[in-house]
Amino acid sequence: MNAISTPIKDLFILEPRVFGDDRGFFFESFNQQRFNEVVGRDVLFVQDNHSKSAGGVLRGLHYQLQPYAQGKLVRVVQGSVLDVAVDLRLDSPSLGQHFCVELSAENKRQFWIPPGFAHGFLTLSESAEFLYKTTNYYAPSHERCIAWNDPALGIDWQVGALQPALSGKDQAGLTLEAAIKELKEHA
Repeated sequence: MNAISTPIKDLFILEPRVFGDDRGFFFESFNQQRFNEVVGRDVLFVQDNHSKSAGGVLRGLHYQLQPYAQGKLVRVVQGSVLDVAVDLRLDSPSLGQHFCVELSAENKRQFWIPPGFAHGFLTLSESAEFLYKTTNYYAPSHERCIAWNDPALGIDWQVGALQPALSGKDQAGLTLEAAIKELKEHA
């Protein structure tokens, strides 16, 4: 596994070593020991999720308040997405900054998003199947969403003039400013 650092501390892109020939391919999609070495700490995953989204669907930017903050190891097994993480760690010098990466079935990349980040993705292909391992259980009462198009974030979602398909929850997302204020109140 090749670990690629990002400009935001603790976010990593992971590229597996793929063995392929005319019969197909094989790769190790997860190895606990190697993963812990890459991220520099022991991480316990408690839940696996699988979603399918049509083209143009945007999910996020989701996060959970403490004590239910979630780290996520995400990957795409069909199609492609633009995956985005926003740093919400109050003590971080990159608070409010984001990082984007394309994940696809073809590139087989994974993205490690530790607790303290909001996360979302836009389906770039006709459809996409998205897998993620989480470090905490889903806690609806602690779930929050930041508006995908908050100008304070400045995320280039690569949608041009098109309006992505959003859930009602995602349409009602908070501003980054409101999210940070609430996080400070819960600190």
